[in-house]
Formats: sequence, C-alpha cells, structure tokens
Amino acid sequence: MAERIMVVGAALYDDAGRLLAARRSAPVDLAGGWELPGGKVEPGERDEDALARELKEELGVDAEAVARVPGEFPLGRGYVMRVWRARLLAGEPRPLQDHDALRWLEPDAVWSVPWLPADVPAVRALGVPPA
Repeated sequence: MAERIMVVGAALYDDAGRLLAARRSAPVDLAGGWELPGGKVEPGERDEDALARELKEELGVDAEAVARVPGEFPLGRGYVMRVWRARLLAGEPRPLQDHDALRWLEPDAVWSVPWLPADVPAVRALGVPPA
C-alpha cells in the first residue's frame, strides 16, 4: 500500500461568515485553480498545529482550528486532505507562498470560483451545495 501524505485544508471564515479561497500559482498543473488554503502535516504534528503553522506561512495570519469537517478527501499522488473549519485570530490574509490571489466568498458566492477538482468534494462537505 502506498504511503498516504496527510494534508490539512482550512475552511477559514471571517466574522462576516465569508469563506477564504486561494488561487494557486504553483505548481504549473494547478496554477489558476482555487483551493482551501493549507498544507502538509509534518510527522508527529497534530492536524490543528499543522493548520495554524501553514496558515501563518502561506497567508501571514494567526488562525485556529475550530471543528473538523467529516471525511477525508483524496488529492492524488498519495495526498489525502482533512478539512477543518478555522477562525481568523489576527492579521489580514495575503498570498505569500504558492498563491497569487485570495478572495473572501459570501455564502451565496462559494461556487463563483473554479475550485480545483480535488477540492470540490471538500467544499461540498462544508454544506454549501453547488448553484
């Protein structure tokens, strides 16, 4: 059995209930697609700690995991994502690594961006049906 590489994704919400989407700039095969921000869980690291670390590195914000979204979402090439609802604690998100744009999406606009195919099941799991 191939090794699974765990990744955490953040369903990061602001105080107005908007969801943050991040547009990939790298690697080339993912560039231009939108995703939930996040990254790899290091060996021995808890998902919640990885999520806080990744959001600090990728977006320059302090955030905390609030509740796990049920399910695991295959991303391909052995990567599997777990998604956490997260709360922004401090800072204004900005694209620092692997992204070239960010967008806060109102609940009725969650499907207004072209999500990466691997992220679509995770976004659906947030309870916002496609329009």
